[in-house]
Amino acid sequence: MPMSSPLSDADQSLPPVLVGPLLRRLEPTRLVLWLVGSRALSLTLRLQDVGDIRLDDTQCTVVPVGTHAFVHLIDVPLDSPLPCDTLIDYDLLIDDDGTESGIADWAPHLLYGEAGCPNFVLRSQVDQLLHGSCRKPHFPAPDGLLCVDRLLEAEPEAEKRPALLMMSGDQVYADDVAGPTLRAIHALIERLGLFEEYLEGAVVSDSAKLYNHPASYYHRADLLPALQSNDTLRDRFFGGARKPIFTSSSADNHLVTFAEVMAMYLLVWSPTPWTLIAPKPPKLIPERRERYALEQTRIDGFKAGLGNVARALAHLPSLMIFDDHDITDDWNLSAQWEETAYGHPFSKRIIGNALIAYMLCQGWGNNPDAFGEVLEKTRSLSATGQDHYLDSDVQDALIDELLRFQNWHFVLPTTPAIVVLDTRTRRWRSEMTLKQPSGLLDWEALSELQQELLDHPSAIIVSPAPIFGVKLIETVQRVFSWFGYPLLVDAENWMAHRGAAQVILNIFRHSRTPGNYVVLSGDVHYSFVYEVLIRHRKAGPRIWQITSSGIKNEFPPRLLEWFDRLNRWLYSPRSPLNWLTKRRQMRIVPHVPEDAEAGERLWNSAGIGQVFFNEKGQPQEIYQLNADGAPKTRMVAPEESD
Repeated sequence: MPMSSPLSDADQSLPPVLVGPLLRRLEPTRLVLWLVGSRALSLTLRLQDVGDIRLDDTQCTVVPVGTHAFVHLIDVPLDSPLPCDTLIDYDLLIDDDGTESGIADWAPHLLYGEAGCPNFVLRSQVDQLLHGSCRKPHFPAPDGLLCVDRLLEAEPEAEKRPALLMMSGDQVYADDVAGPTLRAIHALIERLGLFEEYLEGAVVSDSAKLYNHPASYYHRADLLPALQSNDTLRDRFFGGARKPIFTSSSADNHLVTFAEVMAMYLLVWSPTPWTLIAPKPPKLIPERRERYALEQTRIDGFKAGLGNVARALAHLPSLMIFDDHDITDDWNLSAQWEETAYGHPFSKRIIGNALIAYMLCQGWGNNPDAFGEVLEKTRSLSATGQDHYLDSDVQDALIDELLRFQNWHFVLPTTPAIVVLDTRTRRWRSEMTLKQPSGLLDWEALSELQQELLDHPSAIIVSPAPIFGVKLIETVQRVFSWFGYPLLVDAENWMAHRGAAQVILNIFRHSRTPGNYVVLSGDVHYSFVYEVLIRHRKAGPRIWQITSSGIKNEFPPRLLEWFDRLNRWLYSPRSPLNWLTKRRQMRIVPHVPEDAEAGERLWNSAGIGQVFFNEKGQPQEIYQLNADGAPKTRMVAPEESD
């Protein structure tokens, strides 16, 4: 079992647990949890009506990521199934030289009311779930994960507990980081001794020089190398930072090293790491100081809610899948993007570091069985960090392995089945024009998807990007792609690639695939619900596209208002423009936000989505829980179709 080593002075000044526990994939005969300790911990899982389970090396894999940072991957098989639809208390006991302490001792902020430990519920059927995407810490909106905490606190009964929280992308923003957050990341790296690394092909030779370079704050793009062509890597890899059509994004503080991305995860999921550091602003020009001060007020608000966020994640199982910002903006958008990004050692390392951190902090907890080999190689990498610098050859070999890895997707054996798609790494690349957007799944992945769906009466598909999106916005993206500028408008939608669009629509039409589909999506920073029907077919299937975005992000309000209005005008039910779209054989029936302005279909508010299902796996009630404290918004019955 993971044994606690004799405590050094630094160990004694640090709390034993830095982050967690997070409940990940929970099943009646298997419990998967995740936490980060300041040392390798000797743990005992205490389960109601089961007793104490001492966690040995087969049940708890420890991966050091620094001198005082150890990821604990807990995977406990059970001989007898746990009961469903009832509250089950659990605790994690830490053994320090024969003295055991539980969560009430080392993380009391994780408990509700007078409870002595957290609990969870295993639902026999997915009759309710929460979902959302896009959580940017410094966005000026409240944190939608606080809605989850308020819901669990207000309705503690087992039968009212959601089955799970599904986060469908952009759980972190590795490419868009506030100055105060980056300063906190560097302070935490130093405090925990997170491993350093050497950097090939960069202006700076290693991570320590990167952190201390004058351009490290708000000018990171200047540290990137130039290509032999006239295009700099900044312009081609980071897309020049500004996107004037829909939104603005910034690569000014893009995370680079493995340590930076790991520190980011610790800081967005727990209040504890923030208590260990006291970062001060770096030296900045007056304009940057003003921006830093504004961002600091937003980060202070974000920090204030982290205790409640951590409490929710300790009570409700969460499943996750990446989208681009978990790695970098426009990740794998086109074949040209891939050639450029993976063709230079520094940009490849940036992507790879974020992917290693994603695997440890998000991917593994979805489906531990898929990660045995790559996890061992990750442990081999962490073993090289004992001299405080990771071995570059081992690191690059692991990155190559993860870039070839094809098991990021996963399926939950629930009722109805939940199929979570990897729409970032198995893309259908355009062979005609390398600049054109790739399809979100290639033909092989789509064939595998169809096999997963065969003979299920109903299914929930999690696609980070909506399969059925707003037609006007997709048209604008198609126009920019046609002119060769897909990066300017994030031209990533299912209809952008002819082959991928035709295959996914044919899957829905197949007679042996489910009669009821629910597609859960995020990505777009607004929320909407469409019901989709196949024209001229009375027997179905029935499809619901339910999009909830963002958790802590929103679309520019005036711009979205105009898009919503123009979309209703240009793509009204009788508009001939509908016949120019790839889904002309389908009838789109929009649901509308209750109490919204007349005709409004798109809801623009940070929060979390909530869906109730009937016994057939059909959505019965659909809500958006608003992070600003406003009453939840119900997405009501169809008004018209197009």
